[in-house]
Amino acid sequence: MSETQRTDAGAKALNVSGRASPRAGVKRHAGHEVPALDSPDRFFNRELSWLDFNIRVLEEAANPSHPLLERLRFLSISASNLDEFFMVRYAGLREQMRQDITTKSQDGLTPAEQVDRIRTVSNRLMMAQQKRWEALREEMRKQGIEVVNASEIDDEDRVALKAHFDAELFPIITPLSVDPVHPFPFIPNLGFAMAFTLTPEHNDTHQMMTGLVPMPTQMNRFVALPEDDPNRLRFIAVEEVIGMFVCDLYPGYREVERCLFRVVRDSDIEIEEEAEDLIREFEILLNERKRGKIVRIKIDNRGGSELQELILREIEADPGDVVTTDGMLGIAQLSELITKERPDLIFKPYEPRFPERIREFGGDIFAAIRHKDMIVHHPFESFDVVVQFIRQAARDPNVVAIKQTLYRTSKDSPVVEALIEAAEAGKNVTALVEIKARFDEEANLRWARDLERVGAKVVYGFLDYKTHAKLSLVVRREDGELRYYTHFGTGNYHPITARIYTDLSLFTADNAFGRDAQKMFNFITGNRELPAVTPEFERISMSPKTLEADLIRMIEQEAANQKAGKPSGIWAKMNSLVDADIIDALYRASQQGVPITLIIRGICCLRPGIEGLSETISVKSIVGRFLEHSRICCFGNGHHLPSAKAKVFISSADWMQRNLKRRVESLVPILNPTVHRQVLHQIMVANINDDTQSWVLEPDGRYKRIKASPKGEPFSSHEYFMSAPSYSGAGRSLEVNMPPKLTPRKRSVK
Repeated sequence: MSETQRTDAGAKALNVSGRASPRAGVKRHAGHEVPALDSPDRFFNRELSWLDFNIRVLEEAANPSHPLLERLRFLSISASNLDEFFMVRYAGLREQMRQDITTKSQDGLTPAEQVDRIRTVSNRLMMAQQKRWEALREEMRKQGIEVVNASEIDDEDRVALKAHFDAELFPIITPLSVDPVHPFPFIPNLGFAMAFTLTPEHNDTHQMMTGLVPMPTQMNRFVALPEDDPNRLRFIAVEEVIGMFVCDLYPGYREVERCLFRVVRDSDIEIEEEAEDLIREFEILLNERKRGKIVRIKIDNRGGSELQELILREIEADPGDVVTTDGMLGIAQLSELITKERPDLIFKPYEPRFPERIREFGGDIFAAIRHKDMIVHHPFESFDVVVQFIRQAARDPNVVAIKQTLYRTSKDSPVVEALIEAAEAGKNVTALVEIKARFDEEANLRWARDLERVGAKVVYGFLDYKTHAKLSLVVRREDGELRYYTHFGTGNYHPITARIYTDLSLFTADNAFGRDAQKMFNFITGNRELPAVTPEFERISMSPKTLEADLIRMIEQEAANQKAGKPSGIWAKMNSLVDADIIDALYRASQQGVPITLIIRGICCLRPGIEGLSETISVKSIVGRFLEHSRICCFGNGHHLPSAKAKVFISSADWMQRNLKRRVESLVPILNPTVHRQVLHQIMVANINDDTQSWVLEPDGRYKRIKASPKGEPFSSHEYFMSAPSYSGAGRSLEVNMPPKLTPRKRSVK
């Protein structure tokens, strides 16, 4: 079987979103059944669609066009993704089962039905991960990178590992015994432990003992072995090292059998609606997260049945949440093996461009923005532009105020450091810190405290609504008047993820945008709960108030244009499409004949290509070197796409219930002609034309790779963006050398 055939066959075997046959609530069209707009069969299941996405991530671990260690990275990412899925989404469904909740999802499945299907699919997915690891391990061995077992260790290696064990492991390991006097210890979320059946060295089997060694979370999973050959690297898993010297942990005993197990716990946080002190509430709940209910336990099958049964009984695991394997546990940690010592096996380094327009203005970003609106396309263009925007504002004596949302940022955030510098300089700094950003709550609390200490105004947003909008506002005094400089983003103010995620940063000195940003900040900072009155915006839309309604209105306008015989069209790019109201609006537009192209990286609950329901809708997913994260939507506005007359927007929001109904998000129109052309004709068309890292969603839920046209060169949007300057950020000297306008082209699937 060829690699291409293997990839397609793997995707087909693992695909889970489609249904074998429609259920009640369908109608017939042209001789076939069509889900009605009140039938749950018009949706794919949200959780199973996410698993489909993670399958596509895993498939990249078998993509021969990627360097070997990058394929290992995709495998690691797929495992890390699955851990988080179980900690949050699956955990929520398990809790609903415990509470006997039978409310059905929008696609008509009860929590118990979803859990049952998730278990089946995820178990197959984990088996596929193990097979992929074995294949990659063999390829790595051929390339001089070996992951060895204790049985492959010679005497010289053993001496080196004994020295490592004594110096690095023995001081931090706590060996335990499990008996009536010593109860089974608590194993934290994502925690590993090794269990041993031990017997005295004099072979008195009546004195057998169960030993347990929890593995400290702060130590590396793999130990590098000494090697004279510079072209050879060898590693051994730390559990293998511990097993080699277990007698040092339990003197006088010898090992009979062992097994390794790993625990995944419920890590979602629920907030009491009437919590008086939101900060204190989160500090308490962050500690409780570590003790969440077990939702998954993975155990290797090297140990005997009695040892396994003891572990599962003591840890009180539900049998349905137990997975046994003879392969690698904690596949996410394989990322430790991606070594810089083999640059030939990773992607060639890419250094993001810095916009020439800013250089032409001597590095004065305010002058560059005054000259013309500008959009920065991350990671192909540097996130340093965003950092410089805040730093220059902090140091500019004419800047009187800075307002900033912070949803996720890095541990050593240059953005927060610049805000601290501005506050220390006496500027009016307001930071809207979202402490409900999952898994970043603790970091955000620390930043909030640091900002408060230097006099910044720190606001935590609404109790029941996350503030997810990406927004910076600088107020500067110029010629005796105050002028706004505004940044709207599709991604977080995070310099590390900005090197991996594709996102857009719009900079504008248009005071109408600034006034809208000011109203949005005031709306959030001035209210504890969501007020009934909505600000009257000049340019933007905001959820949960106006954004969804504005999207549906524009979708309906495209349907009206098509019905009236005018050109129409919708292009949209996002991470996830789940919201039923938006999906139904798209279905109605499709039934009128509106051509709709959707680029959905992850979850998609819409069923495309069904005659009579969604036959004019196509859905593709791009999974490649960079993580697609930008949110863009375009409406023909009485013209065929792409058109200079089209309505084009960027947004912080995916089309999901949580984004449109339970979060504060922004939808920002692109009005400057140069930026408009960049987003529509360059970015969107390039994504539509991609045929090297794209998958097409079929009506039955299967994803198939797009097949490159034999008549032309394969086109990779990521490769294109790495080489093509952006329209709006290019300086005058580069404007004549802009890449030609791309045109959408159709691709077949295989």
